[in-house]
Amino acid sequence: MFDEDAATDAAMRAFWANGYEGTSTQDLCEATGLGRSSIYNTFAGKHELFERSLARYIDRKTGSTLELLAGDRPTFEKIRTMLDGAVDPPEGEPPGCLVVNSLIELAPHDPVVAEQLRADEEIRLTALTTAIEAGQRDGDIAADKDARSLAQFVVGTICGIRVLARGGTDRAALNAVAATALAALV
Repeated sequence: MFDEDAATDAAMRAFWANGYEGTSTQDLCEATGLGRSSIYNTFAGKHELFERSLARYIDRKTGSTLELLAGDRPTFEKIRTMLDGAVDPPEGEPPGCLVVNSLIELAPHDPVVAEQLRADEEIRLTALTTAIEAGQRDGDIAADKDARSLAQFVVGTICGIRVLARGGTDRAALNAVAATALAALV
């Protein structure tokens, strides 16, 4: 008997590193240790396995972002932590972001994935807008700027940093983008 969660995690990392189209069924077999028949019997195919992998990724990454935003630190510091995480992700993670990669590769022509990503974006934007509004009340974030627009700017900047990182942009340039974004908040 295999561990379905471990197989989903392994597939998630394969899709994250190589994209949906760049990950073959054979790649998934190698990553998960499962045979083709086990993948199709358990997950009904590559697309369902991708959807589950993306859901797992979203659950983990958005969950940690929501936890950060709900914490007691000043909003500016929370956003700095988010930007720093985009510039310098945890060791062992593939470059970039499975959500950003999926927005580019699949969302334009895959309505199921597009809806999954849209729902996640709304959750993140709502939480970030709420945090920014609190930061504006506390004097931590410029009060003369629209909170939702700032949230969209921060999310867009993080996406951009992740695309640049995946493309091999050096850390100094990524830090400069993050610093510029932070300066726009005050």
